[in-house]
Amino acid sequence: MRLRVIEAATAAWIAELYRYDWNRQARDEQIPPDNDTWTTWLFLGGRGAGKTRAGAEWIRALVRGRAPKTPGRASKIALVAESYADAREVMIEGPSGLRAVTPHHSRPNFESSRRRLVWPNGATAYCFSAEDPDGLRGYQFDAAWSDELCKWRYPDATWSNLQLALRIGDRPRQAVTSTPRPTALIKRLMAAKTTVLSRATSYDNRDNLADAFFSEIAAVYEGTALGRQELLGELVDDVEGALWTWAQIEAARISVAPGLDRVVVAVDPPASIGPNADTCGIIIAGVATIGSAGVNGSGEQVGYVLGDWSVQGVSPGAWAERAVTAFHEFEADRIVVEVNQGGEMVRAVIEQIDASAPVRAVYATRSKRLRAEPVAALYERARVRHVGSFPQLEDQMTAFTGGAGKSPDRLDALVWALTELMLKSRPSRPGVRRLS
Repeated sequence: MRLRVIEAATAAWIAELYRYDWNRQARDEQIPPDNDTWTTWLFLGGRGAGKTRAGAEWIRALVRGRAPKTPGRASKIALVAESYADAREVMIEGPSGLRAVTPHHSRPNFESSRRRLVWPNGATAYCFSAEDPDGLRGYQFDAAWSDELCKWRYPDATWSNLQLALRIGDRPRQAVTSTPRPTALIKRLMAAKTTVLSRATSYDNRDNLADAFFSEIAAVYEGTALGRQELLGELVDDVEGALWTWAQIEAARISVAPGLDRVVVAVDPPASIGPNADTCGIIIAGVATIGSAGVNGSGEQVGYVLGDWSVQGVSPGAWAERAVTAFHEFEADRIVVEVNQGGEMVRAVIEQIDASAPVRAVYATRSKRLRAEPVAALYERARVRHVGSFPQLEDQMTAFTGGAGKSPDRLDALVWALTELMLKSRPSRPGVRRLS
């Protein structure tokens, strides 16, 4: 009996030892080079490729001392994510986050009220959101980990403030883990002499992912440009035949919109509900008159994409409530909703949430590409701006050719919004009927 207890305890100890021995588990690309020539470790990979685990283990190695209460090589760390919630739920509390990869005897404590993580040896990591670039002002760090940089709302401003804060210690360094998108910032990082680049695909980490992910989800995207980006971790620039290019979108990016003449919330409802339903596209956009009055008595109209509040897998009441919330938060003039799926019932659902919200129902009879082409022309003439970054919307825009494939729900809502704001005053085009 005593022997069996000892054997069980020994097996548990060995399992625990292996669980936290990263050097035995890590693939080569999950460990940065062991030299002093780099400042930024950029790890680009597909979904589930092990990027988060690599970033968390790198921070853990920097913080770890020879004993739980002895200092390591880093003591003041910045954790920057798409949002504060992502910093906590992914980088700290997630299954591959900092607390999960650390043994119990040295596991850090998360102080939610102060948005910081504190290790037994005194090392401290603070959480920051790319939705609040100025939140980094006033801090200073000797290390940083930035997660999903390509999804950041204000990438340039957040990145600049982070670099200015990396100013203490003998060798301030940072790790960046992200699924790639061909943004200007990611291209600059890849080209920098002080950046070391690692890559991984979703398939590299197949042993740790569910079979259903590959048979049911990944299979839908294999062979597509989005699949190359999201599964293979490739930097996909432009898709042949797409209506938008990355250069157009990067040139359109700004941080703050001017005073706007009108704002609308556009909704592209899904045809079904449930966890596998299409996304309900919800895009907020505005328009302003820029420049001095010309011979026609007015300046040039410029459109501004303000928000992407799209949501997937919820009931009609839930997406309608979200659209109405956006209407009030952005002080919009009206809600524009496509009624192909559900007819007047779609408008009725919104009116149940707020009967006072003005709703314009639109019905499309032309193809998505024909409806999108006039809006794409506005981008070509530099008459649309993106206030920040909208990764999922922009992925749809740059991949959209008008061919068969998954419905570009966010893009559809964008087209309705900018059509309402900037193209509605033109002579009506056949194929689109407006229902008031």
